[in-house]
Amino acid sequence: MANRARNMPGTEPAATQIQDVPALRKLEATYEKSKKPINTALTIIVVLVVGYLAYDKLYKAPLEEKAGTAISFAQRYFEADSLNKALNGDGQHNGFLQVIKKYGGTKEANISHYYAGICYLKGGDFANAIKQLKDFDGKGTLVEYTAWGLLGDAYMENKNTKEALEYYNKAIGNKDDKSTTPTYMFRAGLVYEMNNQPEEAKKMYLRIRDEYPRSPQARDIPKSLAKLGVLE
Repeated sequence: MANRARNMPGTEPAATQIQDVPALRKLEATYEKSKKPINTALTIIVVLVVGYLAYDKLYKAPLEEKAGTAISFAQRYFEADSLNKALNGDGQHNGFLQVIKKYGGTKEANISHYYAGICYLKGGDFANAIKQLKDFDGKGTLVEYTAWGLLGDAYMENKNTKEALEYYNKAIGNKDDKSTTPTYMFRAGLVYEMNNQPEEAKKMYLRIRDEYPRSPQARDIPKSLAKLGVLE
């Protein structure tokens, strides 16, 4: 019986239990010492989460709604090709520049950079076109590659062929876009010709011929290649 009791859980000798007490107290002391910063950290996390949810629901969502209403008037002027009113408003309704200023951080403010860039580009203000298009974050949008192509156009208008080529090459990154991609491939080819880089121009033209044979640009490829000594 004594042996059985000795082997049962919870029946360890008193000496062993006494030896465990200092270790337990040490663990408790360590916890007590760390409890305050641990609890403080947890409180901060809770406050941040609650604060974010409150910001998102009580501030950002209504702001997005107001920005959506504001940008609609600017978009109407843009569609009517009334560039000045699209940019600056009509005195009663906001233009893209006011949407950017008043509703920064919203999706509408971001897309307003894109629209403003086009307005400036059409109006011949290429420096501001570049600024607005660079401020636009196109990642994940339908116009990401078009925005890069427009930057290429703006840099070309500013006689900066190096930057123009950089953005044209970004603009042709979407192989599935059978409209935008061959358009900017062709423009890149023309810039390569201007830069006396005929081999690079040939590569662009051949890609259009082989990858986008039904594009409008493909119709002019034989002439473009003939100029560079490639006869089909």
